[in-house]
Amino acid sequence: RDRYTTMVGKRSFILVTLGFPLLIAAVMAIAIVFSTGRQDRRPVGYVDQADVLIPALADADLELRAFEDLEDAKNALQAGEVQAVYLLPPDYLQSRRVERYYWDDPPGDAAQGRFRRALRASVAAGLPDEVRERAMQGAELTIQSADGRRQMGQDEWLSFVLPLVAGLLFMVAIMSSAGYLLQAVTTEKENRTMELLITSMTPEQLMVGKALGGMAVALTQLGIWVVTGAAAVWIATRGLEIVRLGQVPWSTVGVIGAFLVPGYALVGGIMAAIGSAVTEQRQGQQIAAILNMIFMAPFFLVALLMAQPNSPLMVALTLFPLTAFLTVVLRW
Repeated sequence: RDRYTTMVGKRSFILVTLGFPLLIAAVMAIAIVFSTGRQDRRPVGYVDQADVLIPALADADLELRAFEDLEDAKNALQAGEVQAVYLLPPDYLQSRRVERYYWDDPPGDAAQGRFRRALRASVAAGLPDEVRERAMQGAELTIQSADGRRQMGQDEWLSFVLPLVAGLLFMVAIMSSAGYLLQAVTTEKENRTMELLITSMTPEQLMVGKALGGMAVALTQLGIWVVTGAAAVWIATRGLEIVRLGQVPWSTVGVIGAFLVPGYALVGGIMAAIGSAVTEQRQGQQIAAILNMIFMAPFFLVALLMAQPNSPLMVALTLFPLTAFLTVVLRW
């Protein structure tokens, strides 16, 4: 407990713990500002030769400008009055063919999506309510394995992203906490405190206590990052229209939880053992760096893992304790 409170109260721990999520938030904020600032706010022109489009059904953020013929629309496009022009030919309802014209850059994804929704709403305007609502939802793609045991819908993107994020956080936690775990023993050895501690407890009690203290510090840091990230995702799904959380893959969450604690306990035990075997912390850091590369090996082979998750190499990495956590969650 004393080791835990001492490490958590250090200024370096507080700076790293708070600085990492703040850095991620700053990068995301800059990306959002640049992406939203570059959106083209000009109207979208259209030539409706099929007499299908109903401008009143368009989103409030999309300004539509009608043209009688394509030549006038092209002149307005060249003059920069509109960002793009869509042509609906007379046989649109049969061919479903739409022509798009733009000058230098194509219209943004937001403008294209809003125009498609307006066109879909116009085509479905005369249908019954249930049919119109289903038509507005569009197609739903579901990928299913040949044996029928696994499937993934288009709203289940977390099933793909979550293992990658968990593996990345595990790597960051290992690199950031290696110093804490090594210091659990080397500091007392350097200042001769170990000689006093060993007189009042067994070596097993000393090593287990130091390892648990270092692990608690690292898991506290990791827990703060996870909670902060989850809160950020929740806020983004409530405040941004383009962000949708989708269905939470609870089976993947369960696998991550089942392997995280034993995997990290293995890391803590190894780092504490290294700290007890060396005389200086610098020597332990050199050995720990080599072990960190072994822990991260599955990420170096992620292309092979995605292509052949059940290959003999991936099975071997799953059975090898040092690479089991990352390999299992990525294969899952």
